[in-house]
Amino acid sequence: MEEWTPRTTAKQRLTAARLHRQLCEEGQSVGLTLVQDWLRERRRAAAEVYVPLVHRPGDEAQVDFFDVTVEIGTEWRKAWLFVMRLMYSGRDFAWVYEWADQVSFLDGHVRAFAAFAGVPHRCIYDNLSAAVRRLVLPERELTARFLSVASHYLFEPCFTRPATGHDKGGVEGRGKGMRLQEFTPIPRGDSLAVINAQLGERLAVVAATRRREDGRTVQERYEAEQAQLLPLPATAYEPRKVVPCSVSRRALVRVEGAVYSVPCHWKLLEATAYVGAADVRLVCRGESFVVERERFGGKRIRYRHYVPELARKPQAVRQVAAELLAELGEPFGALWRLLVDTHGPRDAARTFARVLGTLLEHGEAAVARAVTAALAANRTDLLALVEHLQQPLPRPVVPVPATLAAYEVEAPSAATYDALWHQEGGDE
Repeated sequence: MEEWTPRTTAKQRLTAARLHRQLCEEGQSVGLTLVQDWLRERRRAAAEVYVPLVHRPGDEAQVDFFDVTVEIGTEWRKAWLFVMRLMYSGRDFAWVYEWADQVSFLDGHVRAFAAFAGVPHRCIYDNLSAAVRRLVLPERELTARFLSVASHYLFEPCFTRPATGHDKGGVEGRGKGMRLQEFTPIPRGDSLAVINAQLGERLAVVAATRRREDGRTVQERYEAEQAQLLPLPATAYEPRKVVPCSVSRRALVRVEGAVYSVPCHWKLLEATAYVGAADVRLVCRGESFVVERERFGGKRIRYRHYVPELARKPQAVRQVAAELLAELGEPFGALWRLLVDTHGPRDAARTFARVLGTLLEHGEAAVARAVTAALAANRTDLLALVEHLQQPLPRPVVPVPATLAAYEVEAPSAATYDALWHQEGGDE
């Protein structure tokens, strides 16, 4: 039997029937029942004894990721549930992420500590790659970023024995319970933010109503535990990953396997991407903007970034008109449709390219007002657009306190300053 042990797995394990067959093939005269009793006793003797542990207030939290399925819009997606559980009170923090990468792992810690309004003294983990760079028992070489978050919040990272899930059975059982209780039926929403908001509300109800073995609710035990947690640092840890990237001639950058457009005047420059759990902040020469993070192999193009080029490339306008108008919205969509109906697609693209040129000079809001006024007058010529752009903007009405309403303030003029100059002896 021992010689087979290295050649078995949990699913391809040695059974009593297989052992009995082998003994018979070797000429042994033994009954199946005897083999079953012997194997059962052998497994009982080798079984591990679980020590009943004591969880003290503020001392310990257990952390893990669980795969779940969610519905975004009408699409089912695989997502990852980050769970941190305070073991004394049973208070849970959970957040659904698109990825189970290190950025999401660190972001979950920042959110959990903020939600708990404190930090447990110890956090217990599997030997996951987001935290453990290399495992050389009994020691572990931790990743630099995980060490930095532990140093920032001053908690002690602890790890389970390899391939031993029950060393942190509290969070293991709670995560599986959440899948059955909070993710059945499959939750749906327009975004993960909506699903996370719903999840947070349900967990708050659980904390307020579920009673522990001493008769107190999870929330009551948490309130007693909170005073024993470590205080939060003055500033939260920044979990974003810094990724240098080069901007191509097409004003595109590749970050973590996904492609993003950037303003076209960034072309051929070096930029920096700050990759978060849900978005990416792109920075170049003091300018920055935030874009939703894409999956590996995905692409996110914003045609607003290409307005300076489109203003002088009518054929390109014609090819990307649908995508551009989806970003600009109305009244530009109405203008494009009217131009196409009146002049045809080719000339419409030429005229619309000139309209895009006015965006650079006057700004989108001013041009939108001018386009609205021109359409109301049933005019699509550029002269009408220029006329409305040149009209002065209405002066804003500033509310005046009742005690000052009776006073009249005259606008200053050069003659007024000249009179004051003579009055004060300015000619001497």
